[in-house]
Amino acid sequence: MNLSAKSTENVEYMIEKIKEKLKVLNFGAIKPSHFDEEMYEELKEIYEHVMKKESFSPNEMQAIAEELGSLRKQ
Repeated sequence: MNLSAKSTENVEYMIEKIKEKLKVLNFGAIKPSHFDEEMYEELKEIYEHVMKKESFSPNEMQAIAEELGSLRKQ
């Protein structure tokens, strides 16, 4: 998938992949519709970080969830 272009489809893809990789059930509250393209670069940075790692500590998962929460539309 080409993530270089800002698009709703790419936002949806990244959010779903982050949720899959973290395997956290309470991420159901984080939906792709909560994000817009204005925060695309920040979301992409989180996505790239998550995809690079094999595992996450509970503290790392909490920090990622908080960061995603801060990117949500107001």
